[in-house]
Amino acid sequence: MKLILASSSPFRRELLERLRIPFEIMPPELDETPLAGETPQQLTERLAIAKARKIADIEPRALIIGSDQVAVYNGSIVGKPHSHDRAVEQLRAASGKVVTLYTGLALINAVTHRVQCEVIPYRVTFRPLTDEMIESYLRKEQPYSCAGSVRSEGLGISLLEKFEGDDPNTLIGLPLIRLVRMLENEGIRVV
Repeated sequence: MKLILASSSPFRRELLERLRIPFEIMPPELDETPLAGETPQQLTERLAIAKARKIADIEPRALIIGSDQVAVYNGSIVGKPHSHDRAVEQLRAASGKVVTLYTGLALINAVTHRVQCEVIPYRVTFRPLTDEMIESYLRKEQPYSCAGSVRSEGLGISLLEKFEGDDPNTLIGLPLIRLVRMLENEGIRVV
């Protein structure tokens, strides 16, 4: 059965390539606006499933992976900044604090309509950040499409002090440990 990653993220593509299994990429077009009263966990679960379902409607004989991630600072959902000014605000708010990232991971079997979904938390502690550090980082990395303005697999690692979680890939946006289990549930063995 064909495996499809429902994502436009080059970071998720790179992570999935680590499993050395063939897959295709089909980016879903989807409104990612949170619903009123929706928790971060509910948002990432809903969007991960919606992304996979959107592709399942087009590819009815495939396994589709959907994933979504949000950062939570001080109890508020923080998405992708999309601009320099917003990234500065996000990093100032995260300075010296613990930030939780929630990654929703869904695997849909379009043939059987089976949906597997989990929301995986990952905690990151930021170093105290000066405006000079923030500006230098943003000029060099430009992480405007990364939740919370941090690209930890790049220069963003210099802004961080501590990681807490089961799978470091979760931080980048695709929890591979959980995904391997989901794939095995569908009969796909990675090793």
